[in-house]
Amino acid sequence: MDLLQSLESELESFKAEYAKFGRGNKAAGTRSRKHLQNIKKMAQDLRNSIQCSKKEEV
Repeated sequence: MDLLQSLESELESFKAEYAKFGRGNKAAGTRSRKHLQNIKKMAQDLRNSIQCSKKEEV
């Protein structure tokens, strides 16, 4: 579940940066995109982990 907690933490960081971007902080837009890229990578890792667990059960 550590990967899930990391994903949730990254999502919270994204939300905070995106809110700053909405208020006109352009640098926060760059940080938001970085967080989204990390979320994408973590989600893919989580998908792979789930798939491996399913294969091991069979």
